[in-house]
Amino acid sequence: MGRIIQSGANDYAAGISRRSIGISRTLNRRVAVIATAWAIVFLLGSIPRVIFAPVPVNDAADLAALALPYLLIAAAPLAGLCLAERSFPAGTLTAQPEIRLAFYGKWRRLSVTEARADPAFGPTGFMASLLIGLLLNVVVRSFEFLVAVPPLNGHAPPWGQALFHMMAADVIVMGFFYMVCFVLALRSVPYFPRMLLFAWGLDVVMQLLIAQQVAATAGLPAEVADALQTLLRGNIDKVLISAAVWLPYLILSNRVNVTYRQRVRCG
Repeated sequence: MGRIIQSGANDYAAGISRRSIGISRTLNRRVAVIATAWAIVFLLGSIPRVIFAPVPVNDAADLAALALPYLLIAAAPLAGLCLAERSFPAGTLTAQPEIRLAFYGKWRRLSVTEARADPAFGPTGFMASLLIGLLLNVVVRSFEFLVAVPPLNGHAPPWGQALFHMMAADVIVMGFFYMVCFVLALRSVPYFPRMLLFAWGLDVVMQLLIAQQVAATAGLPAEVADALQTLLRGNIDKVLISAAVWLPYLILSNRVNVTYRQRVRCG
């Protein structure tokens, strides 16, 4: 009976491994198509927001002030994708960073050839879930902005303009960096773990900057301030939860260490 259970567990694990390999390969082949399709869907969704904006649109400058943030939000992940892919082409062997940041545990270094020959090498298994999570983060943050933040131009109160532009800047910057993280993870680039750590830290800093800048704008209604505080706190909580969930895996996982640090655990 125990052998049957063990065999079933092994088959289940093997099935998950095969599916994760399929996911990684599909993402590697189709990421440009996926990113372009997302940008098109987002831009189509932004058209009604611009047309029915709650501010006057008297000339081309007013229209540009409304439309440009949406265009940049759609373009930022594509820019991150193109930059990362050009910087780290598929199949390129990237050297390890000279300074190690993950010291926990006892490890034996591997050569590039040994690491790539190891069965644990590659962004599969739980790493495939992280890849999907990075893409979903870009999509969810963008559509949260699309739904929650009204498009405002120079005819809006100063606090409204500050809110619209700061929130747009947050989505633009983080969409770019999270897509860079995605490509580094997918291409097995050694800089991925520290780039993701940088993106998490930048995300928290961006939320704090938005709170500081918008709160300092004269005339901010109390109900808007409360809603903004809730939104920004929720964004910070999501970053901290992601870090709490994934940091132990990024530090301790044999797959992560083989793939991105070219080392295996001793003993």
